[in-house]
Amino acid sequence: MTSLVTNIVRGSTAERLLLLVHGYGADERDLGGLLPHLDPEGRFCAVMPRGPQAAAGTPGFAWYSWSPQGDFDPVAFGESLDALDDLLDEACEEQGFERSQALVAGFSQGAGMMVALALRSTDRPRPIGVLAMSPALPGLDVFEPDWEAAADVPILIQHGDEDPLVPVARARQLARALEGHGVPVVYSEYPMGHQVALESIQHGRAWIDAVIAGEKPSQPVPDDPPEGPVKTVTTATFPTEVLASTVPVIVDFWAPWCGPCRQVGPIVEQIAQMRGTAYKVVKVNIDEEPALAQEYEVQSIPLIALFRNGRLERSSLGAKPRPQLEADLGMLVIP
Repeated sequence: MTSLVTNIVRGSTAERLLLLVHGYGADERDLGGLLPHLDPEGRFCAVMPRGPQAAAGTPGFAWYSWSPQGDFDPVAFGESLDALDDLLDEACEEQGFERSQALVAGFSQGAGMMVALALRSTDRPRPIGVLAMSPALPGLDVFEPDWEAAADVPILIQHGDEDPLVPVARARQLARALEGHGVPVVYSEYPMGHQVALESIQHGRAWIDAVIAGEKPSQPVPDDPPEGPVKTVTTATFPTEVLASTVPVIVDFWAPWCGPCRQVGPIVEQIAQMRGTAYKVVKVNIDEEPALAQEYEVQSIPLIALFRNGRLERSSLGAKPRPQLEADLGMLVIP
């Protein structure tokens, strides 16, 4: 018997179960406000569980410990996944529904848990589909997928292209990995951060209608949009792109969760457009490249650094106006 605290909302014409799982720092009431938009007809009995552990730095709860740098607790992940799987069994039995007709959905950490629940190797019936809103999943290697069975489980991934917590690139990678394994996946992006929007919920409702009708919606995952004027460099490409460059290189050390980084980003892009013939301008995501951050002692961000002849020559810390940033880097300030 699972010990998870749950909030149950039974629709007036409930015919199947919806397991709706919150994200990091929220609780069992957090996603209830989506039900009038996702299920206005009351076709679902929504079961919304509470994460088993307190989420550090928030008044809410979590399914496992997590940090923006990608650290997570694999033991807690597995325990929560088992608890949610057991809850799905118990809730279907208690409410009188077939598990094989249940739909699972979640936001952020909860969305990642639902993807894992639907795809894991198991003898239990799989849900009819997964609605994954801004999914946060440490990786497909943190559980044991059954890819042959997964081909029968449609998944809708929705993500904001301005998400500061879970970079949109990770959502695209997840969608492409699922697509590569034959999972029927639909991937959609929206002009939003780490959240849901009316447009995404309306799209989700239409997708749910199709899944309930027996369809397995699938669309090719779109290509990444063209990279802007500031190129991303990694630990592997840093020696070539920065240290071996014949022109001075401006490096923006940043992270998606950093508000001041988002403020200075357009200024760095402006410098790249204005100074493209004299300087190379690149950026380093310190969450994805911690070794570079450690090597150059990047302890606060945004840190804008100037490299010349393979050496760190100057730096500027914080979000500043372009003239001040240029002056900090020893550049001739352009009005």
